[in-house]
Amino acid sequence: MKLTIPEQILSIAPYEPGKPIEEIEREYGIEKSVKLASNENPLGPSPMAAAAVQENIGNMHRYPDGSWHRLRNKLAEKYGVGRDTIIIGNGSDDIIAILCHAFLGPGDNAVMPFPSFLMYDISVRAAGGTPVRAPLNGMAIDLDAVAGAITPMTRMVFLTNPNNPTGSHFSKNDFQRFLKAVPEDVLVIVDEAYAEFVRDPEAYNALEVPLADPRIVCLRTFSKAYGLAGFRVGYGIMDPAVADILHRVRQPFNVNSLAQVAAAAALDDVEFLEKSVKVMLQGVDFLQAELTAMGLTVHPSQANFFLVDVKTDASRVFQELLKHGVIVRAMGSYGFETCLRVNAGLDSENKTFISALKQVL
Repeated sequence: MKLTIPEQILSIAPYEPGKPIEEIEREYGIEKSVKLASNENPLGPSPMAAAAVQENIGNMHRYPDGSWHRLRNKLAEKYGVGRDTIIIGNGSDDIIAILCHAFLGPGDNAVMPFPSFLMYDISVRAAGGTPVRAPLNGMAIDLDAVAGAITPMTRMVFLTNPNNPTGSHFSKNDFQRFLKAVPEDVLVIVDEAYAEFVRDPEAYNALEVPLADPRIVCLRTFSKAYGLAGFRVGYGIMDPAVADILHRVRQPFNVNSLAQVAAAAALDDVEFLEKSVKVMLQGVDFLQAELTAMGLTVHPSQANFFLVDVKTDASRVFQELLKHGVIVRAMGSYGFETCLRVNAGLDSENKTFISALKQVL
């Protein structure tokens, strides 16, 4: 079959997610493996969310609520914003794709730090736009470089705070200074997937004062701190005029019924959220202390994950760790050839990783 494929589609390198536990256990003949690769919540989902899913399982013959009424109302109340400012997506990457399709066309570009979340680049290319990469300054997003990369053809800027995969963050003052250099017709998408883990009170938080600037689109997710990665629920809070445009191009039933039910219930389970954040931050502190004691370089992070420089080929270390039943993420595809990205797990999982890494190194 001879197909004509648009050049911008051919330019996309497919996103490669981490291998699932089941596949790795089959491949390596191991059991009870430890996965610290995808920045997930090791405690699982909120018990309240799980109970809500069980209660609503019998309604699966009905279409989902295409306007996400219950979940959107809860988010509007939580942040003190209007319902017309909220867009719900099949994960926040769904909203990233919708933004690109709504605001980008041939000849347009979007500026993004690199390395950062790979779906920015993919979504921009898929929409027919051109991604413009602004290199990091060490491990941190260089806001001056991002601002300097903006041209008259720029329609949006992507910023991740904290950044994935480096865990670095930018401050309120730095962001406000950056915003002054951004033209009035450029959207600034601030992806705060890991906002719940941030400890620095000076870190920028787009929802501390929601909708402070009509250019700012804040993205959040239920996949990390809330433990609902498998349900794929993200949300964006933005100027109503921007939200109105997204409604024109989004899928009508883009978030399934059980995902909406689970997310709404998870918002009510404040105790579980607080416990999750505490467990993961304690895990980060433990892991970083142990790795530092091993003589390795640990990069500071404001997320539930961090980068560790193992001072050798990280892809080889990654493969050897798999043989010990430990799954982490090698960062060669991001340009960090000697680094692993590790997220905090349960105490027993963290200790298993440290023990395995000592053997491998």
